[in-house]
Amino acid sequence: MLMEFSGRYTPFKREELMQKVQMQMSERRFQHVLGVEEAAVALASKYNCSQEKASIAALVHDYAKERPDDEFQLIIERDGYNPELLNYGNAIWHGLVGADMIQRELGIDDEEILTAVRLHTTGAEEMSLLAKIIYIADYIEPNRTFPGVQEAREIALISLDDAVAYETKHTLLHLVEQEQKIYPKTIETYNQWVVNRK
Repeated sequence: MLMEFSGRYTPFKREELMQKVQMQMSERRFQHVLGVEEAAVALASKYNCSQEKASIAALVHDYAKERPDDEFQLIIERDGYNPELLNYGNAIWHGLVGADMIQRELGIDDEEILTAVRLHTTGAEEMSLLAKIIYIADYIEPNRTFPGVQEAREIALISLDDAVAYETKHTLLHLVEQEQKIYPKTIETYNQWVVNRK
């Protein structure tokens, strides 16, 4: 899947952006990123979203995932984030804070792309078409093998909103089973997409 970038959303050609992303992560993480790009572009094609934006957002969504915790903590304290954010870990930081790293280090200023990155692990009460696509593509990309992923893939081909609801419900169940701290926005996403849509 070779997509030529127009230059509107990133100063880099696709190959250059891929190299910059690859330098920030392990090979296993990079293969995940390529899988998310594949899924995101396919969903963008199906649901009439910009395939270029989907490709870029997917390529950069985990850009900051393997940065050290102290780097995130420094940025949270320095840049005026809610201090409550320090009570959470990388799973939340790499999207929320990572979007600002992407903007600063990769020169990507498109707000829709940056918001899709910010929301890709938590979702939100309101999500753009692109944000839904990245949220779902991250969950269903071809390298994923967890129980229920095939059902999630099938739902995504029928309804993005149903796929958001399915993913949110199962992510929340997983966090509860693991007795992990749940970020408030994840609860908001659940209430909006699972409860309020009934």
